[in-house]
Amino acid sequence: MGFFSDLKEDLSQAVNELIPEEMGGADAAGENLPEGGKDQTQEFGNIEELLDRVDSIVVPEVTEEEPETGAHTPEESLEAEVAAALKAPAEHKAPQEDVDLERMLESALAAEEGVMPQASEEKQETKRETKGESKVAEMINARMAIDETSTITEGMTINGDIVSEGSLDLVGSVNGNIDILGKLNVTGYITGNSKAAEIYADNAKINGEIISEGAVKIGSSSVVIGNISATSAVIAGAVKGDIDVQGPVVLDTSAIVMGNIKSKSVQINNGAVIEGMCSQCYADVNPTSFFDDYKPDVKKGRK
Repeated sequence: MGFFSDLKEDLSQAVNELIPEEMGGADAAGENLPEGGKDQTQEFGNIEELLDRVDSIVVPEVTEEEPETGAHTPEESLEAEVAAALKAPAEHKAPQEDVDLERMLESALAAEEGVMPQASEEKQETKRETKGESKVAEMINARMAIDETSTITEGMTINGDIVSEGSLDLVGSVNGNIDILGKLNVTGYITGNSKAAEIYADNAKINGEIISEGAVKIGSSSVVIGNISATSAVIAGAVKGDIDVQGPVVLDTSAIVMGNIKSKSVQINNGAVIEGMCSQCYADVNPTSFFDDYKPDVKKGRK
């Protein structure tokens, strides 16, 4: 209680200093006071009464108590906000984590049976193959023909496939397939399939199929053992294989063909030899439908 006693003495001293000395005697008794003086004395009396009551005030002991529920210190509030911020993204990721846990459990159960891992590996391999095939198809479709011509000389032999966006003059030998976007001029030897925009063979020996997006010309002294597919064809050499041409086929006097011919029209010059069937299945007129629609008139006899 020493604190309040000291406070009381200080306040008393301050009051005495505020009361002027001229207010002693009659003035201190309340006589001849200026206006408002009585009120000031009453105020000072009230202060004295308050000071007397200070000693009777009982100050409760301050004890450290745990904060009530719902009341948080600034540090605890900051920690709560940080925890909430960290918890929020975790709640968003919870569904994905649950799905991952389910997949892990399924894969673990399947691993005991020895079924699921193999199936997943097969699926992955299938996806890889599909992606690889799609990439190859895109590369093939993206190829563009260029105005360049390569030459394989007479003394050169290539064992392997040839792929080019340009043209090729083949005088030597190729043991493999040829796939080019330009023209293929052959005066040498090919053992394999040939594919080009146009193919011309003169005094050449070709053992394999010939596929052309345009015309095919087999000159005299040329021998082809394999099928021919093109939009038009002129044959002056020997061909052992079927000829499938969307347009016209011309057989020169020196032509020898051992195989069937399918075309839109056929011109056979005097001296050409053909052993096989010749069908103009690509013609504008279909003979089969013509005769199916044809109904001859039946004349009735006299009675």
